[in-house]
Amino acid sequence: MPQTVAVLGAGKIGEALVSGLLRAGKAPADVLVTARRAERAAELRERYGVEAVSNEHAAKAADTLILTVKPQDMAALLDELAPHVPADRLVVSGAAGVPTAWFEERLAPGTPVVRVMTNTPVLVDEAMSVISAGAHAAEEHLRRTEEIFRPVGRTLRVPEAQQDAATALSGSGPAYFYLLVEAMTDAGILLGLPRAVAHDLIVQSAVGASTMLRDSGEHPVKLREAVTSPAGTTIAAIRELENHGVRAAFLAALEAARDRSRELAAGGR
Repeated sequence: MPQTVAVLGAGKIGEALVSGLLRAGKAPADVLVTARRAERAAELRERYGVEAVSNEHAAKAADTLILTVKPQDMAALLDELAPHVPADRLVVSGAAGVPTAWFEERLAPGTPVVRVMTNTPVLVDEAMSVISAGAHAAEEHLRRTEEIFRPVGRTLRVPEAQQDAATALSGSGPAYFYLLVEAMTDAGILLGLPRAVAHDLIVQSAVGASTMLRDSGEHPVKLREAVTSPAGTTIAAIRELENHGVRAAFLAALEAARDRSRELAAGGR
């Protein structure tokens, strides 16, 4: 009998998962969605042919519950769900900074919980989704979670103790690249290029470089050295980046992101 999956709080990330499930061969009848606004629920029903239901109905009917609401809304959602979630349901949380133990304390004893940190490239099927098992999640539950997230990008299992670091690197990671592109675009304008030309040059360079990193298997140092000729333009630019402490700034920035994730996990605001 097919497994039923419910996506609760189907915003942009949730919708991307619904789309990925259907493209991977899941029947619309086996996918449920919930949304805070009735018009949003109707939109998803019309677009994908899935059934839009209440949170309570989803908790009772689905084999896997994917919780995609914001971390600050998770407590209210769990209060609503907990009385209706049997212990044999798989609960998948996409809430940054919320540990599996938090869910386990509020759900029926023995409920399997899997924590996932994905990122916004899920919207273009290029996500990095980092998966960690809670105390009661077995291999079967991890495989089911991977099947859900694999159509929208890559998946990687890590111990939950590494989730805060993963959040700093890949959860927040796209923002760092957007900031870099923004800065390089400004530099292109300073050098006399039209904004659109600078943008296209940088974006395609980023796509090409990331594809080489992914597909070549080479260390980034080796790839960088292949571009860096003696006494050339690249090494002159890299010297300035090092003089301005860019590498140290990245280290400090990612530590700050990791620490903030830990604060959120501890109930900080």
